[in-house]
Amino acid sequence: MAWTFTDDVAAYGAAAGGLLSSEPERHTVLLSVLATLTSRGPTAFGPVAPLLGWWSDGETVTAAILRTPPYPLLTTSLDGRSAAELAAVLAGRGTVLSGINGAEPDAAAFAQAWRDVTGQQGRAHQRQRLYRLGKLIPPNPVPPGAARVATAGDTAIARSWYSAFAAEAGQEDAPSGMIENRLGAGQLMLWEAAGEPASMAGMTDVINGTARIGPVYTPPSLRGRGYGGGVTAAITALARDRGAASVVLFTDLANPTSNSLYLRLGYEPVEDRVVITFEGSPRGPGY
Repeated sequence: MAWTFTDDVAAYGAAAGGLLSSEPERHTVLLSVLATLTSRGPTAFGPVAPLLGWWSDGETVTAAILRTPPYPLLTTSLDGRSAAELAAVLAGRGTVLSGINGAEPDAAAFAQAWRDVTGQQGRAHQRQRLYRLGKLIPPNPVPPGAARVATAGDTAIARSWYSAFAAEAGQEDAPSGMIENRLGAGQLMLWEAAGEPASMAGMTDVINGTARIGPVYTPPSLRGRGYGGGVTAAITALARDRGAASVVLFTDLANPTSNSLYLRLGYEPVEDRVVITFEGSPRGPGY
């Protein structure tokens, strides 16, 4: 078994695509980032070429990683040997990592191996929970107002709210062009109350039958009125209408309000994940 690395997006998709597609819910971020790199090119997330890799015996791929600087390394499940060898090979290549994002056991195994070979300490930046929709339960009572699909005319408020969400979550801001692409694809919704936007939610493309909701943002002055629940239910229904057999989202486990909200809407826990940042790298996820 050995790691193979490339910056060729098509070659990575050919090698690792089957593994990623085998569990589209757990691999939702890897799949959506790969789709963006495929459609928009290798600089979709920044000027530095992506790092793409897979672990195999020459025939069967059993693990994969993807990194688009400055974002953390994304990983599938890693067994102990693949995590240790990944850390050793990346360190030998002189790779600089801001962090790792994966299921808690896998991210922790890599962080330990990374510390062993580099001396660089990792810290848990954010613990997340992946949820899958069971049966959608609309908010009751429905908050005042209604949802609508955002348009190009909403670019300024969408960009402002994306930035505010990233700042609150300690994440990188949205990559250049991402907001405009989502607006063009009808993948952002606003909840309007009294004729004014009150909350926002986004969704990804439907990939292998799965769509991911996020971000969901309500300005602080408008929270506690149900707008976030209203717009989340609306965009969940939109994802289903567009062919998603499964709808997933991530929450910050440190935020009990959002976790309880999604449970009330019919989302069910799948697995816990962690973003571990390495010394000198304060930012976390941002896809």
